[in-house]
Amino acid sequence: MNTWNHTSKPDFILLGLTDSKDLQLVLSVVFLLIYLVTVLGNIGMMLIICLDVQLHTPMYFFLIHLSFVDLSYSTDITPKTLENLLTSNKSISFRDCFAQMYIFILLAGTECFLLCSMAYDRYIAICKPLHYPTIMSSRCCLALLTGSYMIGTVDSSVTVFAMNTLYFCKSNVIYHFYCDTSPLLYLSCSDTNGVEIIIFIFAGSTLLVSLITISVSYMFVLSAILKINSTSGKQKAFSTCASHLLGVTVFYSTLIFIYLKPSKSYSLGKDQVASVFYTIVIPMLNPLIYSLRNKEVKGAVVRLVKKKQGSR
Repeated sequence: MNTWNHTSKPDFILLGLTDSKDLQLVLSVVFLLIYLVTVLGNIGMMLIICLDVQLHTPMYFFLIHLSFVDLSYSTDITPKTLENLLTSNKSISFRDCFAQMYIFILLAGTECFLLCSMAYDRYIAICKPLHYPTIMSSRCCLALLTGSYMIGTVDSSVTVFAMNTLYFCKSNVIYHFYCDTSPLLYLSCSDTNGVEIIIFIFAGSTLLVSLITISVSYMFVLSAILKINSTSGKQKAFSTCASHLLGVTVFYSTLIFIYLKPSKSYSLGKDQVASVFYTIVIPMLNPLIYSLRNKEVKGAVVRLVKKKQGSR
């Protein structure tokens, strides 16, 4: 990466969320608690699905990887944020900064298409139930999973490579609590128009293709549900999609607000609040959404508890 040749500044400085010591302490406690819930919730979700045979279905296969991705990108951001809040060391090396950005974009892109795969699974389950075992085979699930990670890898590789061509000579202070594209573009003294176009195309394509696929899938699902005669049948069919729909709404609304806009409209306050929600809060919410609103997961927990008590 091209850096300052005319200064002795070796690293970037993450300005963080606030200069107030009291507020930093409060935020550090809140973020630590959220991170602990995120770790326990996502690991717990993965263990429940792995241990309960009745949850060994395509939907929960994707949910395991969704929990893994949520846990991973929370771990990519939160520990460094806590270090910045609790210590005077706010520096991050160029290599670590770009590595953090690379991992985060990879996981965010992967999550988009994991949610897309889960929507496709719901479409097949409700619209083509007789063909479900054949269509959603192990090979199909593995192909969808591999494709999700590959798309995330391409997105992050292209973005970081494009960012790596820029000169950063205005300042080494990042007005954010983690390394993201918008605050880094703001620091560049190079012409960033080409890089912004590349980022917009890849980020926009990932968001729009996955969101359109999810929307179309649920249009067919809704149409199929409305054709069901019994009220109980409609409720049962809709309940299988409710958790996923809620997770998609929370995830995409924040993601679109942050990334589908010009970097010149970057606002420290608004973007930081949205980023905190997206990077720290949502990874905690997903396991809660998919467990508290899901009868199958609740049933799996009950079975595991009874099994544990029986073994004693």
